[in-house]
Amino acid sequence: MPMCATLRMSCSPSIPGQDGHVRLAAPDGDLRQGQVTGVPGVKTYFRTSPARGVNSATSTPGSCIVHHPAPFSHGRAPTVRQASFKGKQGESKVRVQLPLINAVHGRSALTCRFRCGDACFHPAPNTSSNPYVGDVIATALSRRSMMRAAAVVTVAAAAGTTGTVVTAPSAQAAAQQAKPQPKGRAARGLRFTPVAPNTADTVTIPAGYSQNVVVRWGEPILRGAPAFDPDRQTAAAQAGQFGYNNDFLALLPLPGERGRQVLVANHEYTDEVLMFRGYDAADPTREQVEIAWAAHGLSAVVVEENKKNGALTVVPRHHLNRRVTATTEFRLTGPAAGSDLLRTSADATGRKVLGTLNNCSGGTTPWGTTLHGEENFNQYFANAGRATDKRYGIGTGASERKWERFDKRFDVAQEPNEVHRFGYVVELDPYDPSSAPRKHTALGRFKHEGATVRLTHDGRPVVYSGDDERFDYFYKFVGSKRMKHGGGRAVREHNLSLLDEGTLYVARLTGDSPALEIDGTGKLPADGEFDGGGEWIPLVTATAKGAVSHVEGMTADEVCVFTRLAGDKVGATKMDRPEDIEPNPHSGKVYVALTNNTNRGVGANAPADEANPRNANKHGHILELTERWNRADSTEFAWTLFLVAGDPEDPATYFAGFPKDDVSPISCPDNVAFDPHGNLWISTDGNQLGTHDGLFGVATKGERRGELKQFLTVPTGAETCGPLVQDRRVLVAVQHPGEISGATVEKPASTWPDGPGKIVRPAVVAVWRKDGSDIGV
Repeated sequence: MPMCATLRMSCSPSIPGQDGHVRLAAPDGDLRQGQVTGVPGVKTYFRTSPARGVNSATSTPGSCIVHHPAPFSHGRAPTVRQASFKGKQGESKVRVQLPLINAVHGRSALTCRFRCGDACFHPAPNTSSNPYVGDVIATALSRRSMMRAAAVVTVAAAAGTTGTVVTAPSAQAAAQQAKPQPKGRAARGLRFTPVAPNTADTVTIPAGYSQNVVVRWGEPILRGAPAFDPDRQTAAAQAGQFGYNNDFLALLPLPGERGRQVLVANHEYTDEVLMFRGYDAADPTREQVEIAWAAHGLSAVVVEENKKNGALTVVPRHHLNRRVTATTEFRLTGPAAGSDLLRTSADATGRKVLGTLNNCSGGTTPWGTTLHGEENFNQYFANAGRATDKRYGIGTGASERKWERFDKRFDVAQEPNEVHRFGYVVELDPYDPSSAPRKHTALGRFKHEGATVRLTHDGRPVVYSGDDERFDYFYKFVGSKRMKHGGGRAVREHNLSLLDEGTLYVARLTGDSPALEIDGTGKLPADGEFDGGGEWIPLVTATAKGAVSHVEGMTADEVCVFTRLAGDKVGATKMDRPEDIEPNPHSGKVYVALTNNTNRGVGANAPADEANPRNANKHGHILELTERWNRADSTEFAWTLFLVAGDPEDPATYFAGFPKDDVSPISCPDNVAFDPHGNLWISTDGNQLGTHDGLFGVATKGERRGELKQFLTVPTGAETCGPLVQDRRVLVAVQHPGEISGATVEKPASTWPDGPGKIVRPAVVAVWRKDGSDIGV
């Protein structure tokens, strides 16, 4: 329901009678034009983007009132606003709390609660003074001359760097004339009628396409597992059934079984209020907790293609089918394995750990295994208090799910090192159900969104991974051993050790623009892009003989376990929630999805300034990196701003220079993938444009570069995860359908996938062309 709000703030020092201006900034990114009264000579420089109403602010000595009479977009008020009163006697800043009105669109409070432990409602863990990517982008833009900066200032705004400066009409026009409307058809692979933004409680796909639900939460996949019964759930049953909240997906070939593949899926987290009738968050039962343990983790399940269409169905009880849960035994490998930092009362070796948690995205390796990132693991642990715990966002009180009541390993006060055993990249061998999955300490410990692999020219693995936290970093691991080819056990074991030896790097970005391309007219440079450079800073190198730290004051073990602190020390660049990072298998360029960051300028976070006055990046953006000489093991790279998300009608958006009247709106890019033609496919998480999340394809080369089209949307409350695009099939994981604040099993907010009267269930969906042809050709 549309809401209005009145805010009372204490403003100190008071500035009666002073010339100056007032700036209002909201984490939801809406900066609204208004009239200020009560302060003679005050001028307003904040504006609407886009215009949705009028604010008024009244200032008196020592206090002021801000009233917002218009409905807040998406039916909710922002949680915090900051006002800055700047006059001749200085500047005064205040923070204002507003009531949160939960909305159907954008990420709901229920998602924040169960997925990441309300991470955005706590101070960002990174309090270092390292440079912020918004400032780097601003530097790159400013070097193109004042006229050039004016032309693109609103483009950088959506990346969290600018927004309150009103661009001159001629400058805005210059920013939009990147290239003329291309002729002909869309890029190969993207020739479909785009799906219009919508709020339908279903998976909406283009005309001429069909779909099926491949597998749902609770479907039996192991021998002996019972059929799903939401009213008779048990931990033993769930351990043999498909897990909850599917995310990353991989399809691997199955030699010798025509028409079959191995589907691997992450199960990121559990929504207990949507799983159990009458769930009491203050007093969960042991059975509910153990069911949740079994619903986390990974699933490997063989699927079979229907010969008459593109549908996929589960092959139950196949010998390769497997469940990995929060109680499965894992191996800790790499330089920190066996360290005192990883030893617990249950594991004196520091080399064995039970379970994996909050597996978000991942990747498939060239040697036939899958990688899985342990992301928001911090929320499962309670009673922390050390500085290192704070840097990882681990709470000082009880956890949301209260697991510490049933297993002391989740109580940091009792088992201080258990939390050090989560936050890694997990490697699974889907072809060996008896093998112990591995946690690779050489790739560092942080909130891994995922991990994706490319090979160097001589066959060594390079792994990219982002730390999905506001103001944190992204990383690269370069292995020192070459991949071997073949199918024998010795080859398999060798390849499973590839991620234990090599060097871990963190990224530092810098602004860089060629002076010869600046002509003072505001014309875009020759490449039509906003760009800069960067370097990979080494943190630790692991070899068969031991590991060496490159960070002063930290041992190799400490770098691997407290990787965030290592990044702080070497001056890595703070990013806006770096999520999926994927190299394009066709071009070698690397794409970094930066979902959003609504905390710029709030509290002690990187502040706004005259060059960067916009305090929120609510729609996100995508960076395109090119390693020097296109070598995966290079220590230098160039970057360009490939896409700045939002409504194409908003001048603060950018689609690689493609004309914006022919692209779909997009908000909050999350997971990315590539199709066989080299197009980038983007799934979204927490759409802030008032419609449901979806899957989008965008051309990365040629005259259609930047043309973005929406392929599907997901049901109410759901997120689009794990996109996988094959020649004739697209797979997505529909995660947390019906996850709307106030929803329960008894009061569902969605009826997907099985209709009214049935429990809402996360599921994997396959989409194909009705005529059997390739996708988008």
